[in-house]
Amino acid sequence: MVTVTQTEETRPDPRRWWALGALVASMLTLGFDTTILNVALPTMAADLGAGTGQQQWMADSYVIVFAALMLPAGLLGDRFGRRRMLIAGLGVFLAGSLLGALAGDVNWVIAARALMGVGAALITPLALSVLPTMFAPDEQPKANAIVSAASALGLPLGPIIGGWLLNHFWWGSVFLVNVPMAAIGIAACVFLLPETRDPASPKVDTVSTALTATGLGALIYAIIEAPTRGWGDPLVLAMLAAAVVLIAALVLRERRVERPMLDLTLLAHRGFLFNTIAATLVMFVLSGLLFVLPPYLQAVLGNDALGTGVRLLPMMGGILIAARSAPQAVTRFGARATVSAGLVVLAFAALLASRTTTDSGYGFTALWLSITGLGFGFSLMPAMAASLGALPRDRAGSGSGLLMTLRQVGGAIGIALLGSLLASTFQDRLDVTGLPAQVADTADKSVVAAHIVAEQTGSADLLASANSAYVHGMSVVMLVCGIAALLSALLAAAFLPKATQGQPARSPEPDMVAATEDA
Repeated sequence: MVTVTQTEETRPDPRRWWALGALVASMLTLGFDTTILNVALPTMAADLGAGTGQQQWMADSYVIVFAALMLPAGLLGDRFGRRRMLIAGLGVFLAGSLLGALAGDVNWVIAARALMGVGAALITPLALSVLPTMFAPDEQPKANAIVSAASALGLPLGPIIGGWLLNHFWWGSVFLVNVPMAAIGIAACVFLLPETRDPASPKVDTVSTALTATGLGALIYAIIEAPTRGWGDPLVLAMLAAAVVLIAALVLRERRVERPMLDLTLLAHRGFLFNTIAATLVMFVLSGLLFVLPPYLQAVLGNDALGTGVRLLPMMGGILIAARSAPQAVTRFGARATVSAGLVVLAFAALLASRTTTDSGYGFTALWLSITGLGFGFSLMPAMAASLGALPRDRAGSGSGLLMTLRQVGGAIGIALLGSLLASTFQDRLDVTGLPAQVADTADKSVVAAHIVAEQTGSADLLASANSAYVHGMSVVMLVCGIAALLSALLAAAFLPKATQGQPARSPEPDMVAATEDA
């Protein structure tokens, strides 16, 4: 097969629309996996005996590896061939899914999720970067829209399919479902996708990659372990100090190298900086919300896995409505007003959610979930598009990589910090009076564990206390999310630049792919 470089003049490949199917299958696989896991965590916690901290690691091990390797993965594709590395990414993702399906304990699940993060880091940037080489400029909007629709489709279908699988099979089936999807993507890439590369791209910086992974890993470890060990624990303090040193070393190194992998000078552009901050904080809020919500729907409200997945649909509906309306809002009112308003809506939804009680029922939850989806769609997608639109055209590629990395970091910290806040609040409020010490320690792990202990001991008081403690912890988390979103709205309104008159707005559709991937 002929290799195509970005500088060569090529005729459109007649198989390009078939090749687009390979990308659709790849992105759909990632969309399925993200939302399926959120629904599966309560079931996995019960079957594997996983506490809140271990559930956080199941989610964060994927995100940390994803964030750390996304930039070097894109550079590997530029250097050695995007098709080749995309196939490798799908193969790694498939292997990680098989490992997760066969895992027998929490540690193996965490390892499988980390391996899947390696595959996802290769898939996401490379699936997007091949579009300009396959399609003419007048065809790219249509191709982007198709990929965006496929990514969005995975969000509502993931929880429903995952819930159905959990109702009929064991929890490993939510990993196993990725295998045929990844295999279809590999076959389509092999037979339909042309090879492209950019020999002029920077080399992969292994030192910067290692600093990113270890620094972020140390930070997340400290946040997740703090509720159990205490913030004054020597190991927690050592990890926090190590994170500061490693991240500072990363910043210094990237500022000194001639062609940095993580171009931090882009943050000097005001529009890019504050739109990126807004997008990162939105992901912080949304990732934390999606982590704490399924146990509430499943354990407290008593829904099965399929019912939990279906009950997440109001938020997905709000996201899809906002995705269709956000471009028109940006055109009419500008990115600053749209992003600020979206963050205010998100803050209102979170503050409304903080009023949830054990007697609220699902109707109230559906209301604030719908509003959450609208706020997410009207804030994140325009912020991402405006951040890249604030950069010169020749720096859009490096800007996209930095934006995607920071957004993943925001999601990882959201799961770690808000999950730890929930765990700490739950443990403080749970009444385990009269229980043996070992049984009390088991009940303290999570609301799912407390329910299991309550059923085994026949304690109605423990069951009521577990529900009350979890709802209180979720309310505290939602209150923090609302305050964070409101502060983000004030920052956006104060510091985001106004749109330059006569400057064409960049379409947000390409960035919707990455946005919906992390939802």
